[in-house]
Amino acid sequence: MSRNPRKIEDILPLAPLQEGLLFHSVYDEGELDPYVVQASFDIDGQLDKTALRAAATALLARHSALRVAFRQRKNGDWAQIVLQEVPLPWTETDFTDLPEADRAQAADAAMVADRTARFDVTRPPLLRFTLLRLGPDLHRLVLTNHHLVLDGWSLPILMGELFTLYENGGDTNSLPRARPYREYINWLAAQDREAARDAWRTAYADLTEPTPIAPEAGRTTVTSAAVQATLSSADTRRLSELARSSGVTLNTVVQTAWGVVLAKHTGRDDIVFGTTVSGRPPEIEGVERMVGLFINTVPTRVRLRPAETLGDLLTRVQDEHTRLAPHQHLELAEIQRAIGQGELFDTSMVFQNYPVERADVAGDGLGAGVRLTPGKDREATHYPLMLVGSARDTMHFRLDYRPDVYDETTAQQILDRFVHIMHTLVADAALPLGRLDVLTEPELERILGEWNETSEGVLGGSMLGLFGEQVLLRGGAVAVRDGVGGVLTYGELDVRSDVVAGLLVGRGVGVGDVVGVGLPRSVDLLVVLLGVWKAGAGFVPLDVEFPVERLGFVVGDCGLGLLVTVGDLVG
Repeated sequence: MSRNPRKIEDILPLAPLQEGLLFHSVYDEGELDPYVVQASFDIDGQLDKTALRAAATALLARHSALRVAFRQRKNGDWAQIVLQEVPLPWTETDFTDLPEADRAQAADAAMVADRTARFDVTRPPLLRFTLLRLGPDLHRLVLTNHHLVLDGWSLPILMGELFTLYENGGDTNSLPRARPYREYINWLAAQDREAARDAWRTAYADLTEPTPIAPEAGRTTVTSAAVQATLSSADTRRLSELARSSGVTLNTVVQTAWGVVLAKHTGRDDIVFGTTVSGRPPEIEGVERMVGLFINTVPTRVRLRPAETLGDLLTRVQDEHTRLAPHQHLELAEIQRAIGQGELFDTSMVFQNYPVERADVAGDGLGAGVRLTPGKDREATHYPLMLVGSARDTMHFRLDYRPDVYDETTAQQILDRFVHIMHTLVADAALPLGRLDVLTEPELERILGEWNETSEGVLGGSMLGLFGEQVLLRGGAVAVRDGVGGVLTYGELDVRSDVVAGLLVGRGVGVGDVVGVGLPRSVDLLVVLLGVWKAGAGFVPLDVEFPVERLGFVVGDCGLGLLVTVGDLVG
């Protein structure tokens, strides 16, 4: 705790996500901190650096969440200490002495060094400003912060206020009152945690196992790589219309499509992945303009039923999400303890639907003739895969991946499959899940075309015709041999399959009927399969006696089925 209580403005317990972030930041000191994030803006035009620095100083004084340190109590619990004043971490670097061609590379290197420098969570503030001069009238403003104090929703709010303060000389009176972060902490304390635990426990009571997509990857933190995709404005509009007509959100559409991709990728029909939720309760007045860490990561479960349509799946996922929404304030570790399955997932997604876009935060605050261009966010990750989506006129998706687990080609294939499912939703929401093919057109072409190309000529005629020719030419030659001593010549295989075909035809099996075969790998399997083929081709029964006591027939939804349970079909 602080040794000078007079400098302390407030002492608060931790928010749900802060507990997990703090654990990894404190105990993974030898690794890259995945929760140090970075945003940048290129400023083109005449800039008053003194005014911008004064605006940043006023911003720190305005928001209590930016003046927080994290300290451990004597009992081992952590708390966040809000200090009355903190120094502004401000760095300026001038690259104009370098050749113009080298400036961008030097700026990128400076940003990497800043992003990889860890924060000491006990020493506030947990953010720093860097101003890089790249030309006479070109600067790059870089904000690097720890996720403990800011979420993605807060960033456009913060930057919008920064540029407003720049314009008015740091006068905070022109801005609405900043609501303190304590209001959110107080709301959390009033929630029924036991009811939340019961809700999660009930919703996941029949879950049999977690969903690891890369179980051998571990939690090593590395700088993420990314692949990207953008839907057209027309497809984005149609997806929005589909969401409205189905009574669901675009977030649900994205969650459902991501769940289907993971299900196809893992071969499972019950999928769990992490979802980042905004965590901003509407009960708090003005919460949409508050600055701090409100988001939380919670499990999302998507169960696939082959007969269910994509549209019905969307509705069901939305209903299940709505039932759990009031309980999303519980920290992930507590949710996983309540469910009792340990770590539930190693993939995550977030759908960013902020009320203000970063491209709009500046407004006219930098004055005439000054253009502000958002740069790329930079961050690390311990998740093998993390999908980041956003929507405005178009839907944009970025798949962050760990390059030590996936290469770029594989990551792009996964993202392409996700986009393919989004397109399928637009084209045919009535399609049953069992008929959904997750492979993209290029993948299908590669599998069916490129990988099946052969320089050998293909004989004409039907399969049965080709087999018949072999019977005439090589009737006494071995046709099939199994691993348990079974051997049949072409002639023997022909006769025995004729017997099976005759029996099937006598029972009413014909063209288009489905015959189920239950038989171990043996020569008899080939006998029965060939017999089914002949029956379906209009075989005329032969007058041959057959030991029918060795066969059993069942009738099910798929028609007449033949279950073969004994070895030799003909003595």
